[in-house]
This record gives sequence, C-alpha cells and structure tokens, in this order.
Amino acid sequence: MSDLARVVTRFGAELILRTADGALLRAVSRRNLAKGEPPHLRAPVCGDRVRYTAGDGAKAIATALEPRCNVLVRPDHRGRPTAGAANIDQVLIVIAAQPTPDWGMLDRYLTAIAALPAAPLLVLNKCDLPETASNPLLRATQSLYTGLGYPLLCVSALHGAGIDALRERLQGQTSLLVGQSGVGKSSLIRALDPALSVRVGELSAISGEGRHTTTVAHLYALASGGDLIDSPGVRDFAPYQPSANDLAAGFPEIAARARECRFHDCRHLAEPDCAVKDAVDAGRLAPTRLRSYHALARNCV
Repeated sequence: MSDLARVVTRFGAELILRTADGALLRAVSRRNLAKGEPPHLRAPVCGDRVRYTAGDGAKAIATALEPRCNVLVRPDHRGRPTAGAANIDQVLIVIAAQPTPDWGMLDRYLTAIAALPAAPLLVLNKCDLPETASNPLLRATQSLYTGLGYPLLCVSALHGAGIDALRERLQGQTSLLVGQSGVGKSSLIRALDPALSVRVGELSAISGEGRHTTTVAHLYALASGGDLIDSPGVRDFAPYQPSANDLAAGFPEIAARARECRFHDCRHLAEPDCAVKDAVDAGRLAPTRLRSYHALARNCV
C-alpha cells in the first residue's frame, strides 16, 4: 500500500519528500509518472503530491503522481518548456522602491499568474524607507494596480511592519515567491519564519547536495502555517507562449476595451477606430500596460 507525500525539491532523478507527519525522506521516481502528459510534465516537481512506497534500500520510490491543480511552465535556457513547480495557490510578487521596479516584468508575472491560474499578491517591501513614501512613480503605479483590482500589502522585512498580516495571507496556502533581485526576498523569508534556516540546513543534510539546495526550487513549511516555494529558477518567470485568453486574463482592462474596437482581431497597433489606443490617448488606460501587452503578444500562440 502506498502513502501520500509532497515533493519538497528535486535533484535530477532524486526527490526529497515530506510525509504526512512532516518527516523528510529521500526518494527516486519511476519514469514518466504522468504518461498522458507532454514529456516536460511527466516528472514530479516541487509542490507535487505523489504516492510512494518503501524501497529496498534507504530511498523510497515515488510510484504515482496525484492530479495537479496547476503547473508552472517556463522556458529553459534553450527555450524549451520545462515544469518548475506545481499546485500553487498564490504568487507573491515582491517589489520595492530600490531597485527601480521593472513594471514590464510585473505585467509578465501577472499574466503568467492568471494563466496558472493562481491568486496574485503584490508585496511592497522596504515600506519604512523614505524613498518609498516620496517616490511619485511608485505611488502612481500602486494606484494603477490596486485600481485594476490587484491586492497590495506594504511590509518591512527589516522592522516587521506588515509581516503579521502577510503571515495570515500565507496560512493554508501554497505560495510562490517571485521578484527582482535586490527587493529583499531572502530578508522577507527570514522575517516570516526566523527558524527557517534550521530547516534549510536539514534539507541540505538529507539531500547531500550542499549548496546546490540554493539553486533549485524547494518548498518550505512555515511555522505559522502554509507552504512557501522559493527558487532562483522561477523568480523571473514569464508566460511560455501565452494564448489570446492568457493575455485577456493578464490585461483585463485592455480586453474590456478591445470589445469596442472596429475590428474583432484588432492588435491595437495601427488599426483605425481602435478603442484601446483611444483610451490610452484619453488617459483612461496606462500606456505602460499597453506596451507590456504588445511585448507579450509577439510570442502569442
């Protein structure tokens, strides 16, 4: 009889599993656990739930992959699709006044999140710094995204402001952490769970991979409740060949205006009677959002 466990991380063909009682164990996976899926989705990844049995040696054997709620697919270094994490409930997009936010990247995040689908949460870190309150571009952008319905939480990993509220948002959820380098993601993790470094060390000892644990996706159980996925490999993810539906979900204000365009297949570039361009010219739609839309539309399938 098999037991159910969650994949904490994967090193090649080997897995670290978290059992129902919270124990960590090493395992190997049978090939092509999900035979009906495309090749890049057949192997278990961080966040997956698998069935396992005891092996002949010290390692368990993952024998079956449970159905996924969603799976994050991103291009690898050769542009081929690869799965990075699965069963994600929400994605935390960390931004800060410094480094200067890349709003095009933020729009890519939001489109990818809508395609999963998962719930987005914008986390403005370093809110205690003077440059955060005095940055007019940051304030205007906050108004833009909150006006579009995206939730935003202001926090300070250094001084603890907003951390309790963020912990509440993580309880009972599997959350993925993304954001530009330098926005304070590592500091935020330490503020959320100061004891996490102990579990990072435990994971490293069990895997035997040492520093390699910092270069692959891994899932941590937070002491306050919920799971947090952190990985350099998915911090800067973008939609893999987004569809027209993905773009509509990622840019709902553009999709709403597009219904008023003269042509049903309007690309909002040089077509006449384009309601989207008219809304930009009238100041009712942010030009930065339209630029992001066009950038993603170039790879649309």
